[in-house]
Amino acid sequence: MPNGLATLALAVWPLVTVFLFLRLPPGRAVIATLLVGYLFLPEPPAGFDFPLIPPLTKHTIPALSAMVMWLVIYSANLNLFPRSPVTVGLLLLFVFSPAVTTVLNSDPIYWGEYFIQAMTLKDSLGLVVQQILLVIPFLLARRFLYRAEDQRDLLFAFMIGGLIYSLPMLLEVRLSPQLNLWVYGYYQHDFIQTIRFGGFRPMVFLYHGIWAAFFLLMALLSALALWRTKQIKSNWKLLLIAAYLLGVLILAKSLGAWLFALVLVPTFLFVGPKWQMRFAVVIASFAIAYPALKGVDLVPQGKILWAADSISPDRAASLSFRFENENLLLDRAKERPLFGWGSYNRNQIIDPASGEVETVTDGRWVILIGQFGWLGFLAEFSLLVMPVLFLWREIRYRAPEDYSPLIVPLSLILAVNVFDMLPNATLTPLTWLMAGALTGYAESLRQSRDAYQSRHRLQWRPVL
Repeated sequence: MPNGLATLALAVWPLVTVFLFLRLPPGRAVIATLLVGYLFLPEPPAGFDFPLIPPLTKHTIPALSAMVMWLVIYSANLNLFPRSPVTVGLLLLFVFSPAVTTVLNSDPIYWGEYFIQAMTLKDSLGLVVQQILLVIPFLLARRFLYRAEDQRDLLFAFMIGGLIYSLPMLLEVRLSPQLNLWVYGYYQHDFIQTIRFGGFRPMVFLYHGIWAAFFLLMALLSALALWRTKQIKSNWKLLLIAAYLLGVLILAKSLGAWLFALVLVPTFLFVGPKWQMRFAVVIASFAIAYPALKGVDLVPQGKILWAADSISPDRAASLSFRFENENLLLDRAKERPLFGWGSYNRNQIIDPASGEVETVTDGRWVILIGQFGWLGFLAEFSLLVMPVLFLWREIRYRAPEDYSPLIVPLSLILAVNVFDMLPNATLTPLTWLMAGALTGYAESLRQSRDAYQSRHRLQWRPVL
């Protein structure tokens, strides 16, 4: 169980947030409080469990603290909701559809002699609050990270965060993941899952080694993006940083992050921004279409398993296990397709003889469809991928010098993060932060386009 230091770190973080907002520009304060909190605060079960609301943890305390500072310092210009009616509709669906889920799941579920409790109005309130807490980083980033210089700050923060985090990661590669135990008094995940390829994969203070490796991938891609767009005078230093981060990523022993790096590093180095943006659109579109493709048997599971087996039989067996569970959980979700089964493992399959949960939910998408139905899935994934699609629509009407060059690599990093939510539940505050920043910038581009068309009464054509 978490020790006193874990509780203290979470309790004092609002004070850290106040300090950051008083000393830094608002955009940098938002980045700092969310990024540092995500990297160094203790994972659940560390948190505060108050009545009627979800537990407050490292994923919500920094965002909630930053939101309070926003309301206190910038109350005269809140600018809370996005300009796009589509985005506002998705936000409302994201926040309030779980309330409908609760109403439609007011019946207990029986598995032999065992049953799972019905959902209540208390659950409805808790789920709505949970959704609000989850989406706060999106709203913060849209408000304070919508400019080109904010995107630069965000990518630099990812890169510097990766450099700092690489040191404890290398320590855990050598000694095994122990830092969370030494500092906060508990293991945040099963230790057996840290053993890979004859060594250890680090976790530091994150939920799992997959999360740590993916953040390092984000740092690596950020360094390459800054190098490609020549953001500092001694540009070669960024390439050295990228090479170092790539070496640490290899030592992190996460096959998924390795495969992403294998594709994305050459893309960032050699592919032009227009094609990078097209690639981001393809990845984001596939991520949101995957469940539907899976439901009609258009995902080539056999070929994917064959390719995985050629790399590692153990990884192929793990992937096969995930596919089998996804199929079972999708069949379960079809019984309540629109709003899902709700909480308390109602979306899972239970052994009627023992009462034990038989299925495992790994991917974020299958969790969402099972708990909140297709509408809940579409609301969350659409909020994350729509910024990429909006930006693609806007930059098609512009020459490269007419928009920030950093939105392209940031869009690609976000698209890959959403894609990674298919096999894993790697939704983090940083995911929402990128989506919100890109949404804000897309709105500014759309506003300038509308103003130009209004002044000149022209219809723009794409720059191909």
